[in-house]
Amino acid sequence: MLHDVYLTIWKRAGGWEPGRASPITWLATIARNRAIDWQRAQGVRRASPIDDAPDIADPQPSAEALLLDDEATRRLHACLEGLEQQQRDVIRTAFFDGVTYAELALRRAVPLGTMKSWVRRGLARLKDCLGG
Repeated sequence: MLHDVYLTIWKRAGGWEPGRASPITWLATIARNRAIDWQRAQGVRRASPIDDAPDIADPQPSAEALLLDDEATRRLHACLEGLEQQQRDVIRTAFFDGVTYAELALRRAVPLGTMKSWVRRGLARLKDCLGG
């Protein structure tokens, strides 16, 4: 192959244009193109079986995970509906809206200890309902 590159350069030496590229760039381009032609003429592509390819991580949750999350969400909401209205409201407000027990106690005009008891009893009933 190197011999072919030298022959091509010898035959095309008159075609080199100093304004287009430096001599080394022109020579490297000829050698590169000849190497590509030789590689293509081999006809053998080095390929690995698809099973050897590394797995590509999918950032999306799997369908199974989505179904399990959806089921857990339905169970949670069903269990919340089974609580007394007062417990359901304070638990939703505390955990879904991020309101503190002290703020809830002020809003409901009840002592802080009473608010904590409502939430604690409601959470205990949720735990029983969810099977935990």
